Amino acid sequence: MSAPLIASLRDNSAIRDTSRVMTICNACRYCEGFCPVFPAMTQFRTFDAPAADYLANLCHNCMACYHACQYKPPHEFDVNLPGTLADTRADSYQAYAWPGSLAGLFHKNGLVVSLSVALALAAVISLTVLLVDAEVLWQTQTGAGAFYRIIPHALMVLVAGSITIAAGAALLISLMRFSRAVGLRAAELFSPRVICRALSDVFTLRHLGGGHGDGCNTGDASFSNQRRYFHHFTMWGFLLCFAATCVATLYEYGLGRMSPFPWTSLPVLLGSSGGLGLLIGTSGLFVLKLKTDPDATAPHRLGMDYALLILLFSISLTGFALLFWRDTPAMGILLAVHLGFVLAFFLTLPYSKFVHGFYRLLALAKYAAAKE
Repeated sequence: MSAPLIASLRDNSAIRDTSRVMTICNACRYCEGFCPVFPAMTQFRTFDAPAADYLANLCHNCMACYHACQYKPPHEFDVNLPGTLADTRADSYQAYAWPGSLAGLFHKNGLVVSLSVALALAAVISLTVLLVDAEVLWQTQTGAGAFYRIIPHALMVLVAGSITIAAGAALLISLMRFSRAVGLRAAELFSPRVICRALSDVFTLRHLGGGHGDGCNTGDASFSNQRRYFHHFTMWGFLLCFAATCVATLYEYGLGRMSPFPWTSLPVLLGSSGGLGLLIGTSGLFVLKLKTDPDATAPHRLGMDYALLILLFSISLTGFALLFWRDTPAMGILLAVHLGFVLAFFLTLPYSKFVHGFYRLLALAKYAAAKE
């Protein structure tokens, strides 16, 4: 089914409520300078599913508009733009997911991620215990190639590679469907000026400044940049971990140097820095979500947020445990546990809150293209 057809067939409460609220906002214009959502909404006279999906993914949920709105509850207009767009945003991930038969995984994502983690951990630990001789598993393994004495290199590459390729393909197709639906052309996406503007907004998290640089609204309507800082820790932490994986791959296949690597090696330094960033960022965001004003959110969608934060935190924590105790008899089980969490992350990647960064990048690219 094509992306435009997918969008045209959608007619649910999230889309209808977004259309109603955005029509009121388009007439009011009080929040014009708060974020890209309000200049972008002026391009539309009606708000169908593609328009709603585009605007929802432009929203960074800073909640400035909610606290400034004269029509928010208990006003009879009942305007709750952050909550409405959060609902539509989560719905858009499901609408464009591929294959469509798995789109329902978004609906109960917290449960899905929990089960995936449990199954992945059970599978990896069980296979490790069954396939590795007990004497080898519980002996101290040191030096180059120690990890592969526990889990064979070929098996690790086959499983990790297969899942990564499948997850990447599913995510790419979903993003292509979203791009076509919202009208983002390839020429615009690959325009140097457009992509540079979009990437600049992503990497600086400019729109988490609340439109004035003082940050997002907290539960008591004051301003704070804490959410922006913790997002930076999480985003850059993940990118550093990804860079560590890439460098480690280069070391093994290009230089013939097998992991585990020394503490002072580039993969370990990058991975440790990234892991620390993830621990700080995810725990900070978790606490902030607990403090968020529930009236300005879509509370029934928060399970997806919590699931991703806990999973990333667990990957980082088990990674540090493996690093600190890799020269002990516990290394074999710690390796299996860490790989179990990593496997669960990639299994659920195309159907988790992780996709929001890519959808938002595409929405920001469309916004930058419209300003050209």
